[in-house]
Amino acid sequence: MIRKLLVTSIAVANAAVMLPANAQPQSGLQAIEEIQVFSNARRSQGLADVNAAVSVIGEQELDLIAHTHYQEALSRVPGVSAHRNNGQESLMAIRSPVLTGAGACGAFLVAENGIPVRSHGFCNVNEMFDAHTENASRIEVIRGPASAFWGSNAVHGMINVVLPEPGDAGQLYLEAGPRGTDRVKAVIGQDHGNFKQILLLNGISEEGYRADSGYDQQKASWLYEYNAGGTQLEGGISFNNLNQETAGFVTGTNNFRGSQRDTNPNPEAYRDSKNIRAWTRISRRVDDWDLVFTPYFRDVDMNFLQHFLPGQPMEDTDVRSIGLQVQGYRDLDSGARLAVGFDTEDSTGKLLQFQPNATQGSFFLQNSIPRGRHYDYEVDARQMGAFVNYEQTIWGNWELSLGLRLENVSYDYDNLMIDGRTDENGVPCGFGCRYNRPADRDDSFTDVSPKIGLSYPLNDNNNLQLRMQRGVRAPQATELYRLQNDQSVADLDSVELDSYEVALNGATTNFDYTASLYFMDKQNGIVTNSDRENLNGSHTRHIGLELGANWDIDDILSLRGVFNFAKHTYENNQMSGGFNIDGMEVDTAPNAFGNLRLTYRPYNDVLMEVEYVHMGDYYTNPENTASYDGHELVNLRMQYQYMDDVMISLNILNVTDQEYAERADWTTFTGDRYFPGEPARAFLGLTWNFR
Repeated sequence: MIRKLLVTSIAVANAAVMLPANAQPQSGLQAIEEIQVFSNARRSQGLADVNAAVSVIGEQELDLIAHTHYQEALSRVPGVSAHRNNGQESLMAIRSPVLTGAGACGAFLVAENGIPVRSHGFCNVNEMFDAHTENASRIEVIRGPASAFWGSNAVHGMINVVLPEPGDAGQLYLEAGPRGTDRVKAVIGQDHGNFKQILLLNGISEEGYRADSGYDQQKASWLYEYNAGGTQLEGGISFNNLNQETAGFVTGTNNFRGSQRDTNPNPEAYRDSKNIRAWTRISRRVDDWDLVFTPYFRDVDMNFLQHFLPGQPMEDTDVRSIGLQVQGYRDLDSGARLAVGFDTEDSTGKLLQFQPNATQGSFFLQNSIPRGRHYDYEVDARQMGAFVNYEQTIWGNWELSLGLRLENVSYDYDNLMIDGRTDENGVPCGFGCRYNRPADRDDSFTDVSPKIGLSYPLNDNNNLQLRMQRGVRAPQATELYRLQNDQSVADLDSVELDSYEVALNGATTNFDYTASLYFMDKQNGIVTNSDRENLNGSHTRHIGLELGANWDIDDILSLRGVFNFAKHTYENNQMSGGFNIDGMEVDTAPNAFGNLRLTYRPYNDVLMEVEYVHMGDYYTNPENTASYDGHELVNLRMQYQYMDDVMISLNILNVTDQEYAERADWTTFTGDRYFPGEPARAFLGLTWNFR
């Protein structure tokens, strides 16, 4: 019924656009018009003109946060809950539970300057650490599907990290923190008239709060702009390198408290990752069209120990991609605005899973998980998509937005080992080998992503928005070809999520707000069942209310905050732990969470912020028999402009030294397990603007 309603509504709206436009749209939100977003329509727009659930964390706020982990910034966005794991790892939630296991990665599209940081079909749940967030000029977050413009993987939402524009700049930032934390950031840029460039650098080294959990990370981005007559070129190169020692879960009820919180049961675990991206955006006006061509290249190489699996095999992945984004924009004589585009990306991905040592543990495990190679395969993947978006003023002041995308994701899989369920030499295991290698095969997935939006200015300061849209996600290569037990073919369909939303937003000279009520129905969710088979076995529903407000009380005091109420439930017969979980709440899905900040500026050269973070309780297993009570944290941030070109900053996180869990979980084998949160810690920073 819901799908029929979505399709019927779009058909009616297409007919409605034939009606003449009777009035010009009113912005009604001049106070936030100057905020620009790129992620909604793949070109810069004023935030007040966007019919989408978009939040923007701006440059000044990012400077104040000075995050060492992107979770510290994203927690300020409505609908977003990021659980920090160890080091730079995390698990994301945008209008969703914190997703784990099969089907988790690829639920959110992560991009930098509009270029996805990972290839279609080769996602990773930790891919946010590839983006250069530390030097960003802003971070844009779309809550809810963004598939009409961006295609597969933008199911629950999208995060786009926007880097500073090239030009004159000179800044050095030094920071020192607890447990050997040292960080340096630098910005160097020049303006040579028609040619501008900027270099962004970030390096951090941390010993880690828990034993054997330190990491080193370096990021660099070089950006340029060149005006060649009527053609504008802009682009750059981004590089990320992460070398991390990884700490695993501590087990035992409430062991995120007390003497166990700084221990590491997996001191042997590690993650090494490199990601390089290069792109050029070519813009030119041709007749009545604004045309944009963006070729890009991406290379991702990641190696890590799967300490969470029996036998602790190593995984080595290498994915190279070339892609092209093409879009055109035109204002029609009727006053309507048209956008059309085409995307293509070709990727070659290699995956090797190798276990150097014999499996430890039970007799069954020793005789079902052999040492040596488990998987060794190569996949050629191609993504092709085309989209159209139409915006028109109708029925007085109603603004209509229609979008449609057709996309195909195809895979050509080549197994480089012996097919089937044996060890690497073709010898069967005593109890049947856990890992099963499919024979060479091709797979293809074609999806349609429609959207319809209506907005209406209630008055000069308030706006009503209605949205219906579909998010899609093609199965990933690992879900299709990294099989176990008796499964030799994964017969999977694309994940589909239909979203319905009513939103109000508005702004005056000292106050702005947003309120969104959404309902989302997600089908064909990919799960791994008790036989370790990858199936389309999950149907979930997601209902939520998001509130966000900013209030400038007077010249020295401001109050800002977001709060979220949500309920995420299983909606199909599905057995877990001997229970039918139909109607139960999805695990790791708090019903309430939020963030409140009081900003105080007693003098022009002093800025202080007190931040209160609330994480509500949530179930930690699908059967709803285990749970985490939630937590509250207080953070303090201060900036002092010592001279015109020197600023001193102090960030104190978890001021009250709460013992809490960044992430709580439960398994049949371990019971309660946690990633403990860090105790009170302070970071002292010095910023020197030398240009």
